[in-house]
Amino acid sequence: MEVKIGVQHAPREIVLESGQSAEEVERVVAEALAGKSQLLSLVDEHGRKILVPADRLAYIEIGEPAPRKVGFGAL
Repeated sequence: MEVKIGVQHAPREIVLESGQSAEEVERVVAEALAGKSQLLSLVDEHGRKILVPADRLAYIEIGEPAPRKVGFGAL
């Protein structure tokens, strides 16, 4: 699951591949925005934890990853 996180006053977005479902990501984001937690906490496919202050979130984009093409057929 590809997740893009826009952070206020940051020139680049955070992009990660998460093993969590879209529903799980949406629930965690909603809890952070509702003030239940100070941080948005997500885990990527490699087990790294990404923490973003909830009050700095600009947007969250949740989408399915495009299959990566490999080789000369990708042209």
